[in-house]
Amino acid sequence: MNLNISGHHVEVTPAIRDYVIAKLERVTRHFDNVIDVGVIMSVDKLQQKVEATVHVRGRDIHVESIDADMYAAIDLLADKLDRQILKHKEKMQDHRNESMKHQEVAE
Repeated sequence: MNLNISGHHVEVTPAIRDYVIAKLERVTRHFDNVIDVGVIMSVDKLQQKVEATVHVRGRDIHVESIDADMYAAIDLLADKLDRQILKHKEKMQDHRNESMKHQEVAE
């Protein structure tokens, strides 16, 4: 998995980088076909915004979260991303099972 973390009007400290990596490990634990992840952190007045784009085979998943605290925004992002990845994984398995049923009927 390639990981790109960048900051817009905010310095990405090693502590924040480690925190993001730890949170994204949960996503790769649930779905190991993650190719690339891009994370952009930005600050706009009092709002901390974190965006992530995850490239998996066949789809790009984009999630963003806004909070007053950067770490809380990262937590929200990880939760949203986890739900989206699990949803994508279930769809992939459903399509696979459906195609297997069609093949059995054809035989």
